[in-house]
Amino acid sequence: MPKHEQILLKNMSQSGYSGSLADYERAGGYQAIRKALGKIAPADVTAIVMKSGLRGRGGAGFPTGVKWGFLPKDHRGPRYLCCNADESEPGTFKDRQLMERDPHQLLEGIVLAGYAIGAESTYIYIRGEMVLGSKILERAIEEAKAAGYVGRNILGTGVNVDIVVHRGAGAYICGEETALLESLEGKRGLPRVKPPFPATHGLYNKPTVVNNVETLANLPHILNRGAEWFSSIGSPPKSTGTRIFCVSGHVKRPGNYEVPMGVTFRELIYEQAGGMRGDKPIKAFIPGGASAPFLTPAHLDVKLDFESVAAAGSMLGSGGVTVMEEGTSMVWAALRLMEFFYHESCGKCSPCREGSSWLVQTMRRIVAKQGRAQDLETLTDLCKNIAGRTVCAFGDAEVAPIMSTLKHWRQEYVALIHEADAANLIRSIPTGTRA
Repeated sequence: MPKHEQILLKNMSQSGYSGSLADYERAGGYQAIRKALGKIAPADVTAIVMKSGLRGRGGAGFPTGVKWGFLPKDHRGPRYLCCNADESEPGTFKDRQLMERDPHQLLEGIVLAGYAIGAESTYIYIRGEMVLGSKILERAIEEAKAAGYVGRNILGTGVNVDIVVHRGAGAYICGEETALLESLEGKRGLPRVKPPFPATHGLYNKPTVVNNVETLANLPHILNRGAEWFSSIGSPPKSTGTRIFCVSGHVKRPGNYEVPMGVTFRELIYEQAGGMRGDKPIKAFIPGGASAPFLTPAHLDVKLDFESVAAAGSMLGSGGVTVMEEGTSMVWAALRLMEFFYHESCGKCSPCREGSSWLVQTMRRIVAKQGRAQDLETLTDLCKNIAGRTVCAFGDAEVAPIMSTLKHWRQEYVALIHEADAANLIRSIPTGTRA
């Protein structure tokens, strides 16, 4: 793969970079604020982001500028910006690195977004377990306030953008934007029925934008270097810029890798992450976090962009790429993820609340070699009655591991059920008549 420029991870790759305000300023930080605030109209900032082609990096991949444009133009009163830092997807750890290693990059992005949409109050909703990250962010906010980059009358421009760090309580469902807003309001984190959407009825029933950490961290670079520069990177016109992928599993060099969108999975796994950890070949990989359907070695040359991965039957999701070698039981892997989703179901919707329990029970029985022939039909039927029938996308996410492994490795399910049948047959033979 040709050498490419690091954008979001560039600063922290420099020797001695601590993430302090002084280090960030030396690296060119907060220049986008000086360039934009009071000099470029908020609507024009939105237009620049829209032209850049930046899409959400949290999972859905919705165009960021378009999302901002949904806010009502005639609303008189407060608007809010929420940074979704509730990184809870198994196999995903990019936002954590961005917050802990280069917090001011995120803060500058939040100020720019707040200015663009007219939000004077902004919140970083961070996962409760990220204690270190929340402390680093709070310290960085105090630094930025003292320097005039955050708070009231930023750099004398008359622009006000306050930033508050809010720690969640470790619920996976709060990564869903409306459940996040409910939690931020002090309520139980349950997803809301939509419509209405957060753009009109968000935090405290006011117009609200929810953006992911990586999405917001891109904004200073777009404002500094221009929409054309950003849109020339990656796989234009629909998948522009770079993306941070979290590679884990059976590879030699697990970690975060920032690559232009449009490189292939083969390049990411074998050139960036060093390939498989041992002599066993690759058997499967998850391309976008636990919510994404599994893919096979036949998909290694699929490009890492939104359209190509969707055409392959999966999604980029959160960017968590989990690699599995030959010898890994796909039924066991699907069960492990299903147990996670069962534990994290908020219980609001009957199909998800009840269906996840039945899925786990059935999968555990198969893995324990106590399955029955009708279990495969039961799994398929349960998945069909969960997907598309819940308030949020959690239902679709939890059935993805089962449906994709049934599609690509159905014989492994069948083999475990045959073993159960054979064991039952042996047990049915009277002891004295066995050979």
